[in-house]
Amino acid sequence: MVTKQDTGPRTGPGPAPGHAHTRASRRRRDAAYPYALYLPAAAVFLLIFLVPTAMAFYFALTRWTLFDSEFVGLQNFRDFLAEQNLRIGFQNTIIYAVVTSGLKVVFGLLLGVLLTGRLRVRGFLRSVVFFPTLVSTVAVGITFAMLLKPQTGLVNQALALVGIDGRDWLGEATTALLSVALVDVWKGVGLATVIYIAGIMSIPREYYQAVAVDGGGVWHRFRHVTLPLSWPATYSVIILSFIGGLRSFDLIWTMTRGGPGFTSDTIASIIYKQYQAGFFGLSTAGNVILFLVVAAIAVPLNYVLGKRQVTA
Repeated sequence: MVTKQDTGPRTGPGPAPGHAHTRASRRRRDAAYPYALYLPAAAVFLLIFLVPTAMAFYFALTRWTLFDSEFVGLQNFRDFLAEQNLRIGFQNTIIYAVVTSGLKVVFGLLLGVLLTGRLRVRGFLRSVVFFPTLVSTVAVGITFAMLLKPQTGLVNQALALVGIDGRDWLGEATTALLSVALVDVWKGVGLATVIYIAGIMSIPREYYQAVAVDGGGVWHRFRHVTLPLSWPATYSVIILSFIGGLRSFDLIWTMTRGGPGFTSDTIASIIYKQYQAGFFGLSTAGNVILFLVVAAIAVPLNYVLGKRQVTA
């Protein structure tokens, strides 16, 4: 009987080299498989964000129209930074972002606590609170511009019934920006409330039971459980609201068009006015500056709040 001889020496008790190569190839293929799922999203991100952003940076260096462009270097940036109303616009942008984001955090948290309580109609109230978020921003701006008219607006008429003389809320320099900011809060607090509801409902009930056992009341439950453990929701609301406030344009333009004068102008409305005047390269440079301003504020803010979230 003839037996089959080994064709070469074995180096050890492990698998044959061919089997090891097959397993290594399979591991590489399996490791690459999850990354292939990112390709559709990466293609959309490249097409919708990266390519337009790169084009904006290029056209900010040109004086362009729909049919022609002329390279002018950094001249557009110098002209935009020399805009006489830019200081007011930047100041208003920061004030608007701080006021709207701060009030959305406060009211969103309070409504979140209320609408996670034992209310029989809490489902209906959640829908009512969230409804303004679904309405068009332009429609909201037009509606409140009518409601805030000094003579015929329902707000001043309601105030007159209780003996209060209303003001020209959108026509006075001291109240125009604040009035728009409050309307922004009314429209956006619904989203903040939904985020807080999700955050509060994710808190384990055992923590509240422990406070109750120790004799703590409603304030203690809020102070020692709800407030600290809902920090991830607070972090999300601050970031979303603050960035939205820095970029806000449509509500401000619909209600005041930056007026009276330039007292409620923001960076976005100044940019739009340059577009209206036909200075496309100048306005594109303004958009790039706004992008850099938002990034310069949002990135450190995200880092600080994210670090606070980890240590909380």
